[in-house]
Amino acid sequence: MSTSRHPVALRLEGIVGGKTRLLATVMGLSLVDGIFPALVLAGALSTTIGIVQVGLLVFGGSATVAVILAEMDGTHREIIASVALVGVGVVVLAAIEAAIAPTIESILYTHRFERAAALVIAAVAAKTASARVGEYLPRPAVVVGIGLVVSLDPSNPQLALAPDLVLVAKAAAAAAVGATFALLVAIAGPQLRQRMDVDRFRFGSAVALGLLALSIAGLIEVNSAPLAVMAVSAVLALDPSAGEGQPADTPTERADAAD
Repeated sequence: MSTSRHPVALRLEGIVGGKTRLLATVMGLSLVDGIFPALVLAGALSTTIGIVQVGLLVFGGSATVAVILAEMDGTHREIIASVALVGVGVVVLAAIEAAIAPTIESILYTHRFERAAALVIAAVAAKTASARVGEYLPRPAVVVGIGLVVSLDPSNPQLALAPDLVLVAKAAAAAAVGATFALLVAIAGPQLRQRMDVDRFRFGSAVALGLLALSIAGLIEVNSAPLAVMAVSAVLALDPSAGEGQPADTPTERADAAD
């Protein structure tokens, strides 16, 4: 029942090659594109709800679900091991980026950069919802770069030799939430492949990302609304009656059967 037509996953699949590498790219894209550092600097991890929202929406979003369910091959145990390995790497990199965040923050007008972070998340939401719309939008890295230039304040640069351990812990926790979510999807993969429509979940995730962007920009007070939207979209994407009486299989097993 799952489908691999996720715009982000499709765009990256032909670039990176290899299913585990594709998952690592999807889950780590926010670390490379600057989305996660932007969220850290914008204060998105200031609350427990914020940590969970960033973890689920940024690291464990619909693109991650699409790759695990529709793209990764191998035995069930091999898929779980690959997802766990990628998750550990994402947590470590998130902690490292959070460690240098105070140094970056010292040369920025934080309020301006929060607006750039909101625009980045809004762009990702649009790309998630529609590949066609995404073609007309700038890459997140470009938006982050422009935001850095516009927000630059070189009057009082400070080298943070001692990182903010609380911020590092929050960043690692957010990444761990996403990694745990991905691992749970991998564990339940055989059942979810038969019962989950990834495209439905993708649109719900796009709406949740849009709400998160509005919250970061300070335009609305949404609190846990993005989490609620994501939860509802996950429920609506499930069809408990689908695949009844049929054995669960992996992408590799389906391919072998087709041959």
